[in-house]
Amino acid sequence: MDRRKFLKNSTLASSLFFVPSFVKAFESVAAERLGYKRLVIIQLAGGNDGLNTIIPHNNDIYYNARPRLAITKDIIKLNDDLGFHPSLAPLRSLFDNGEMSIINNVGYPNPVRSHFRSMDIWQTASGSDEYLQSGWLGRYLDANGENPYNAIEMDEQLSLAMKGEHFNGIATSDYKVLYNTSKDPYFKNVLNRYNDAHLSEHNLGYLYQTMIEAKSSANYIYENTKVKLSQEEYPQNKFAKQLKNVGQFINSGLETKVFYTSLGGFDTHANQPNRQKRLLSQYANSVSAFVKDLKRNDTFEDTLILTFSEFGRRVKQNAATGTDHGAANNVFIMGKNLKKAGFYNNLTSLNDLDDNGDLKYEIDFRTIYATILSEWLKADDITILNNSFDKLNFI
Repeated sequence: MDRRKFLKNSTLASSLFFVPSFVKAFESVAAERLGYKRLVIIQLAGGNDGLNTIIPHNNDIYYNARPRLAITKDIIKLNDDLGFHPSLAPLRSLFDNGEMSIINNVGYPNPVRSHFRSMDIWQTASGSDEYLQSGWLGRYLDANGENPYNAIEMDEQLSLAMKGEHFNGIATSDYKVLYNTSKDPYFKNVLNRYNDAHLSEHNLGYLYQTMIEAKSSANYIYENTKVKLSQEEYPQNKFAKQLKNVGQFINSGLETKVFYTSLGGFDTHANQPNRQKRLLSQYANSVSAFVKDLKRNDTFEDTLILTFSEFGRRVKQNAATGTDHGAANNVFIMGKNLKKAGFYNNLTSLNDLDDNGDLKYEIDFRTIYATILSEWLKADDITILNNSFDKLNFI
């Protein structure tokens, strides 16, 4: 078997290549080390229109700027000024129960309106003029690598956020496929036939070691998850499947602290109303089922859910009944014992926009990360974020 055939035939390249060496610690973790804090991240990819998500229903400027785009019917009014998009109705109970904090006007100085660059900024926690090769969660793993901590992304490829300088998370869209792949005869044949010296000669030593560790972690995840299958009914869509798998991981007691999920399609330059309505409905119904699943298994109290998008949209609608790339946006925090639930802060003035007609940012997104790292994950936020940021008061 030559190198080209090895790489061509390997079915593990996308889902197993990023497994760090420390996942082998899974196998020696005692059962009593359960019940610690977990973080679930939901990325709304494409730049969700925050102004039609949290709606300033009592603001004439909003309606004048969006004569065909403004939400006018069935708004879920949360106070005298702001309300939910109608598709977010499944999340109303979380808001009313004090289990949601909505942070408005979140962004960063000198905003970038490129999807790829802005997402890199959010995922690495860098400044707009700074380029980092590691993600903020990857650096969290680096700082805590001696412990049996782990991060799992429910996708075939690992986001930059989950890549550290020394440790990475694992990417898999289906833990059963991950397990079955590790049992594949070809996979086993590679492990049996090649020794370290031979692989080193062909520059395959790292991949060989990765496959060994992947087999170990795949077995651990599968064996410990199948005993606690979800009893909750989830919607039938890809995003809901991600959260269902995360729910099974959490409820099964996996020694995993960070889970990363995403829902795409929010780049609504044209015909926004129907698309955003559909996507927000998928988001809200899936999150609602996920929270119910955690509550059913008494794991919601130790779980924090963060929802973000790489930027908001322009205040004024465009000619295609859509919105163009903007700047500041809202962030959702969901959890059991929030210190400041409801609206963390007011929406910034629609009378005072930046030079591009965008909402001005008020809260640096890295202050949210710093708060989560310090107060929830009990980590050294200054080291991980390469800077000191003020803490917020939502947890």
